[in-house]
Amino acid sequence: MKSLANDSIEVSLLTCSPHEEIYSLYGHTALRWHDMAKGEDIAFNWGVFDFKKPYFVGRFVFGLTDYELGAYPYPFFREEYKRCGSSITEQVLNLTPEEKMTLKQALVENLKPENKVYRYNYFYDNCSMRPRDLIERCIAGKVEYAPREDYQPTYREMVHSCVRNHPWAAFGNDMLLGLKADLKTNQRQQEFLPENLMYDFDRATIYADGEYRPLVKERRIALPAGVQVIEEDFPLTPMQCAWILLVVSLGIALIEWKQKKRYKWWDALLMLMQGLAGCVLFVMIFSQHPTTSLNLQLLLFNPLPLFFIPSVLKGKTRRWRLVLLCMVALFAIGRIFQVYAEGMMIVALCLLLRTAVKGEKVKR
Repeated sequence: MKSLANDSIEVSLLTCSPHEEIYSLYGHTALRWHDMAKGEDIAFNWGVFDFKKPYFVGRFVFGLTDYELGAYPYPFFREEYKRCGSSITEQVLNLTPEEKMTLKQALVENLKPENKVYRYNYFYDNCSMRPRDLIERCIAGKVEYAPREDYQPTYREMVHSCVRNHPWAAFGNDMLLGLKADLKTNQRQQEFLPENLMYDFDRATIYADGEYRPLVKERRIALPAGVQVIEEDFPLTPMQCAWILLVVSLGIALIEWKQKKRYKWWDALLMLMQGLAGCVLFVMIFSQHPTTSLNLQLLLFNPLPLFFIPSVLKGKTRRWRLVLLCMVALFAIGRIFQVYAEGMMIVALCLLLRTAVKGEKVKR
C-alpha cells in the first residue's frame, strides 16, 4: 500500500531562469515535493537569505553569508518568479517509492534548525549543488552523468556568460576574482550554475541492481517566461570610462609638458583611486571565497600608493616613479596568467604616463 501511495508523489528539480536582481543573474534551483494524494505541494529552496541583515553585502563579499533551506507552498514559489518574469523548468525525477521516502526523511532532517543554515559559497556550495547532492545521496544506486563536449570553461568565463548584459557587474566580478577563477573546470564544478545542472540531469542515468534507468522521466515548463523590466546600467561601460581617463591623462600630460610643471593634484587623485581599490583587493585575500585570495591585480592596485601621496605632494616623485614603473611592469606580466577586469590595462597605461613626467623641478 505504501508503494501505491508513493506513486502519487512527484519529486522534481526546479530550474528558474535569471531575472534582473543582481543575486538572480545566474538563475536558481529548488526541489518540489508534490503529493497529489494528500494535496501537499511544497517547494524546498536552499536560497533563502535575509538581505536586511547588518553588513549583508560585506559578509557576502568575504564569504561569510549564511543561507538556509526554506520550505513553503509551491504556488507561492511559482508566483514569486512569475512576478519577476522568470521561467521555471520542472524535471520530474525517476525515483522509486523507497527513494522518495528516503528523500523525504532527508528533507525533514535538513529542515531542522540545527541543519537548515549553511555557509554559502557561490562556486562550491550553493543553492544548485545542495539539492543535487541530496538527490544523489538518497538514490539506491549511482547517478552517472553523460560527458559533455571537451570544452572546459573557467569560472570567470561562466560568470561572464551570465552577466554579459551587465558590464558593471562583470567588472566588479573580474576585479574581485583572482587567478583561480581562470583555471579550467570539470563537469561537476560547472554544475554550480543551475542551467548546467539541468542540462546534466536531462542526460543522466541511475545504475542500480545491474540496470540503468533515466534520472529524469519527464521534463515540462512549469512557468513560461514572462515580461521582465530591464533596468538600465550606468550609461558608460567600464571600457569607455577607461578610455576617457586615458584621454584626460594624455591631455594633462601635454599641458604639463607645455607649462614645464607637474600637476601634483592629478598624481594624488590617481594614487588615491589606485590605493583605495588596492585596499579592497588586499582585504579580499582574507575572504573565505577561494577564488579571490590570489589576485594578480594586486600587483598594481594595492595600498602602497597611499603611503607615497605626502611625498608626491611635496614634489618628491622620483622614488614613487620607480616604484610605479616596477608595479606596472609586473602587472603587465601578470596579465599573461590572469584575466583582468575590463579597462584595467588602459588604467595601467594612464599610471605609466606619470612615470614619464619629471617632478623634482616643479614650479609652485
